[in-house]
Amino acid sequence: MKIRQIAVAAAALGLLCVPAHAEARDIGRDTLAADDGWAAYGAGTTGGSAADDAHVFTVTDRAGLVRALDGGSDTPKIIKIAGTIDANTDDDGDHLDCADYATDGYGLKKYLTAYDPRTWGSAKPSGAQEEARQASAARQAERIVLPVGSHTTIVGLGKAVLKGASLQVRNADNVILRNLDLRDAYDCFPVWQPNTGGLGDWKTAYDNIWLTGATHVWVDHITASDQGHPDEAEPAYFARNYLRHDGLLDITNASDLVTVSWSRFADHDKAMLIGSGDTATGDRGKLRVTLHHNQFESVVQRAPRVRFGQVHLYDNRYVVPAGADYRYSLGVSTESAIHAENNAFHTPGHIEVADLVKSWNGTALHQSGTVFNGWPVDLLAIHNAYNSGSERDLTADVGWTPTLHGKIDSAAVADREVARGAGAGRLP
Repeated sequence: MKIRQIAVAAAALGLLCVPAHAEARDIGRDTLAADDGWAAYGAGTTGGSAADDAHVFTVTDRAGLVRALDGGSDTPKIIKIAGTIDANTDDDGDHLDCADYATDGYGLKKYLTAYDPRTWGSAKPSGAQEEARQASAARQAERIVLPVGSHTTIVGLGKAVLKGASLQVRNADNVILRNLDLRDAYDCFPVWQPNTGGLGDWKTAYDNIWLTGATHVWVDHITASDQGHPDEAEPAYFARNYLRHDGLLDITNASDLVTVSWSRFADHDKAMLIGSGDTATGDRGKLRVTLHHNQFESVVQRAPRVRFGQVHLYDNRYVVPAGADYRYSLGVSTESAIHAENNAFHTPGHIEVADLVKSWNGTALHQSGTVFNGWPVDLLAIHNAYNSGSERDLTADVGWTPTLHGKIDSAAVADREVARGAGAGRLP
């Protein structure tokens, strides 16, 4: 009996003497590994890990988050989001809907009457209702656009949700966004663009995350979706879908050195755009992005669409449910250089390998190790064979070979790991 008592006492003493390094880590102090994609290039990405105690915040509502962001200042800071924060709230924390933002006589019915193409024609909207729409949109933007400055880390604690917000990393450097469920960056006031696509289209304003002129950014274990207001539930006006959401994560305007890892992008039309436009000369030599171990689920297109950038796309998982709308996954656009390897695709029977890639003025795509519904396929060869009548053939030479990356698993192994581990709330 004495021996047993001694053993129990020794075990208890051991529990009391657990070294500090064995305690749960502070995820706000995490930094990007030295080889983890383009964001590790040069000085690497450390976010707000050097923040002093006075600039470490735990926030539970929009007002607290706005104060912590400090207008997008460059002061090193760590912001921890706990629970659910709704960006569409007033200063007292009361929810705001679209009617609360509308001003100067704006009304959707009035707007539709004013700019009906049958009477208005193909000119850009102008006049009282467009001015009222702009004023109303500005009121919503004041609430939901949240600027993220340099040397900032934003992390979720447990299951942290940010609804209705557009996190904008504008001309900032060294930013980390992790473990966040970002939902429904809903635009109350889309604008009608008569000439887009020949028939006109509705243009929305907000991405869940927008990197514009940003450098050294690590986006990890986020979930981004339209949850709450799916676009397919919206009506059509002027024979075009009345879209309420823009991108889930757009990387534009000469942004550079970005790693997006272990994240889930779901239930959305245009998920991710890399590059501002076909004539955006400032993007040349930039837009270097790594995407690995991400899941694109029920995404119609842009997963991603790339202009100009050197993009390393490896160990990602694509899931297209039966009955889902689908156009393509990989968009090969002007001067893009996508190096894709060991990605897994799951699609229903009516989607073929040739549907996975779409080219707009693209010239090259490197691909290897691709698995389609459990079978190895050559995306490049099949694209060229099936689309040669409508698109130029792509070459395999993208002009670069990735060197900044960790272990690259086979598509089969990555497929299982991503299904288990990608998205918010799944940090190891």
